[in-house]
Amino acid sequence: MTEGTAPPLLRVVLFEPEKAGNVGNVARTCAVLGADLHLIRPFGFHLHDREFRRAVMDYMQGVTLHEHANWTEFQASLPMGARVWAFSTHATALHTRAGFRRGDFLLLGPESRGLPGWLRDALPAVKLPQPGGGRSLNLAVAAGVAAFEAARQIEGW
Repeated sequence: MTEGTAPPLLRVVLFEPEKAGNVGNVARTCAVLGADLHLIRPFGFHLHDREFRRAVMDYMQGVTLHEHANWTEFQASLPMGARVWAFSTHATALHTRAGFRRGDFLLLGPESRGLPGWLRDALPAVKLPQPGGGRSLNLAVAAGVAAFEAARQIEGW
């Protein structure tokens, strides 16, 4: 981001994502919203994977993608004053009450285990309501719900 340039609407961050199809679908959501996508390694797939290409279709050209070798590198890339929201089923606060702002980072964990405790504890954490129960939503669905609610709050839809 250059001096005087507004940050993107949102930044969706996937910590150690495991499934190519989920990441492809999240990339499509980012393209539709004008959000940046940050991927923190290690990944459980390759970005040239057939499943990733099938899920992302031709939307990748509309996504600003940032890859980070690990959490430390991601943290070092954060602009001053950045707000990173951890999405977790372990959180008590609902995402609908977060008060998202333009440029916020929405952090979601890997499909099989979610965000590690040390990361959830270090950041403001919010959850998506699951009134019907279940362990968790699919990563792509959770990222879509989170990103659209954040965009709604920011844009006032």
